Amino acid sequence: MTHTMYQQRRAALAAQLGPKGIAIVPTAPEQQRNRDSDFLFRADSYFYYLSGFSEPRAWLVVTGDGKSTLFCQPKDLEREIWDGFRVGPDAAPAALGVDTAYPVTELDTRMAALLDGRDVVWFPFATHKGLETRVDGWLGKLRERVRYGALAPEQQRDLCGVLDEMRLFKDAHEQDTMRRAAQISAGAHVRAMQTCARMLRDGQEVREYHLDAELLHEFRRHGSQYPAYGSIVAAGANACVLHYRADAGQIRDGELVLIDAGCELDGYASDITRTFPANGKFTGPQRALYDLVHASQQAAIAATRVGARFTDPHEATVKVLAQGLLDVGLLDKNKVGTLDDVIEQRAYFQFYMHRTGHWLGMDVHDCGGYLEPSELGQTTTRKDALTGEVIINRPARILHPGMVLTIEPGLYVRPAEGVPEQFHNIGIRIEDDAIVTETGCELISRGVPVDADAIEALMRA
Repeated sequence: MTHTMYQQRRAALAAQLGPKGIAIVPTAPEQQRNRDSDFLFRADSYFYYLSGFSEPRAWLVVTGDGKSTLFCQPKDLEREIWDGFRVGPDAAPAALGVDTAYPVTELDTRMAALLDGRDVVWFPFATHKGLETRVDGWLGKLRERVRYGALAPEQQRDLCGVLDEMRLFKDAHEQDTMRRAAQISAGAHVRAMQTCARMLRDGQEVREYHLDAELLHEFRRHGSQYPAYGSIVAAGANACVLHYRADAGQIRDGELVLIDAGCELDGYASDITRTFPANGKFTGPQRALYDLVHASQQAAIAATRVGARFTDPHEATVKVLAQGLLDVGLLDKNKVGTLDDVIEQRAYFQFYMHRTGHWLGMDVHDCGGYLEPSELGQTTTRKDALTGEVIINRPARILHPGMVLTIEPGLYVRPAEGVPEQFHNIGIRIEDDAIVTETGCELISRGVPVDADAIEALMRA
């Protein structure tokens, strides 16, 4: 992306700050891994969204009149030998389209002048440890000069809300990047599926980390900078642990494998889950539950369209899953009642305990409100059937073109009293990434099959 796009984003932000507003956005801090080794640096999403700048120790200041100032590391040829090229403040305006740039070492001395005469200072609340204290320090220095005509901002406002709303709607460039990220991730899932079946056919021992390695190889082979999150590769009973991480568990013939993995490409995440038989062939009970989850996802996909609520796909999923749990005998209708009873009492929660999706973008659980901004005052209350807690309900967000979300139903069957043994330790999740369009939604992660027959055919290949 050229710096023009970032300039447009900064201009759009400036228009919402007020003519005398000022916004301060730091990048992420570097994180020490151990002793003298740091974790691989990844820029703060808000900062990168506005700047396209990936160096550490940088700050961006945007004012209501549309001016932008970057504070970045100064050129240092000796350090660049060790740590790599730095743009430096002299080259930053031409390289990034900012109006002015200074060494980050001058941040504290220059901030008072930048804040002087502003009426509102905006910054991300509760996202950068110590940021509030630092802003207070700059304002304190400015107030010391009020006898000399200085004027300090009287308001502090959270920048997250403004930027969250901007980031919720993905432009054409962002959508294209996310399509490419999803394509890479889908290829990685295909590779892991086929590797698993081939190794078992060849009589080799297969561990979760073997498949994790295949995912990472495919991500990097196609230019992804990092995994978007710690990959889940869960064999057998491990698939019933929602946030299980790829470990050393053995993958056995006859078990299911759940892989939840996605790459990050140029700052944007993908997030795909597939569940498949380790040997390439579903058993009867596995197939029955898999087809149920697949059907529930199809219902959720049909509900993902312009004008629908964010909660509509979840409600469509729950209706299909609840009926299916009754049909296969995981729920006893003599104990839990009808479909409506199961939904009202949340009797399905034993087997399906998470939501059906989340926003996706620069962060895998991306920013953006889940409530409809124009309807926040409309509230109802209900008592939760499981906890007895009184819940305040507000209308869910209305879907619009350019929003991107995941669609990820699942079932997780742990051994318990009354649970048929044939279903014990089966964990299934199917997750795809969807762009809301004028005509419905575009599934950008279907480069890896989802239909059970297609999965079996792929693994025979």
